[in-house]
Amino acid sequence: MKSEEKIRAIAFVSSYMEAWNLGDADGLLALMSPEVRYVDEAWQEEMTRDELAEELADYFASYQYHYELSGEVFCHGDRCAFQYCGKLTRPCGEELVLRGADFVTFRDGLALEIRDYYQQPEEKTERPDGEFGGQYLKSGMSREVMADLLAKIEEAMHRDQLYLDSSLSLPKLATYLGTSVNHVSQAINAGLQSNFFHFVNRSRVEAAATILEHGTPPYLSTTEIASEVGFNSTSTFYSAFQKVFGVTPGAYRREKNKLS
Repeated sequence: MKSEEKIRAIAFVSSYMEAWNLGDADGLLALMSPEVRYVDEAWQEEMTRDELAEELADYFASYQYHYELSGEVFCHGDRCAFQYCGKLTRPCGEELVLRGADFVTFRDGLALEIRDYYQQPEEKTERPDGEFGGQYLKSGMSREVMADLLAKIEEAMHRDQLYLDSSLSLPKLATYLGTSVNHVSQAINAGLQSNFFHFVNRSRVEAAATILEHGTPPYLSTTEIASEVGFNSTSTFYSAFQKVFGVTPGAYRREKNKLS
């Protein structure tokens, strides 16, 4: 028997996918909290509800598309995870395939955070059912096992904030999750199109960006912020931050202070 949490998560995903396929921006936004945080992990872009509304208007005008759920919906507490496959048609008639996974955090029945991981669109090719870019076969894990593990990894990083541990390693994360190093590595590589260090450092720089944006005088120094979010090296922090946001931490803080 399905739990109430699972039933609610399945209903959400069904309505969510239907709204995407209908090009119904209002229907999508109705499923989200006013404080929703939508994170496009492929482009390292974070959007508020209003910013997402503008993005949806552009997206719906640019493509013909159809999304389908791949596998089942996984639910744990106030979070759910699911994989999808989308078929997109450009105005020129070119067909593309988009494969991804969404991780949703709920509050009061509405989506408070949505993290969207996906591969960049590729030319449409036929693949056996359940294969994700060929890498599920290489990983040795089924689609369901990988999705479940990815949900646990996301929860460990964003709810439990394991990235704050400067000594966090792949074996340490695997032990925390009660699984093997190989499975964690394969899930991050194949499911998120990333590697362990980039994945962890992205979480750290996102936390640093929050401190830089919302901190009040006297401000923490860049070195202090780097240490606070789990970096052992200031140079590594600078490099990772610029890779995600395109500017130095100092420039990011100055820009946000101008806007506030």
